[in-house]
Amino acid sequence: MKVINMRHMKKNESGTITAVKANGEMGRRIRDMGLVPGNEVKVQGRAPLKDPVALRIMDFTLTLRNSEADFIEVEVKD
Repeated sequence: MKVINMRHMKKNESGTITAVKANGEMGRRIRDMGLVPGNEVKVQGRAPLKDPVALRIMDFTLTLRNSEADFIEVEVKD
């Protein structure tokens, strides 16, 4: 398994969040959306210009900007 930045995940790729590197208001907002270490996440798709990204987490779909995904590390299977 390898740890990558969420921005670099491909469509239909799944993994486990290992860290949220954002601080302050952005870090709180990301965590409030359920993006916390230990949660499983799957990339459902991306917009035509690759931003935003649609994620499946805890039985709901969430869209996230790449600028926010930069702060999230995910462990994915090789």
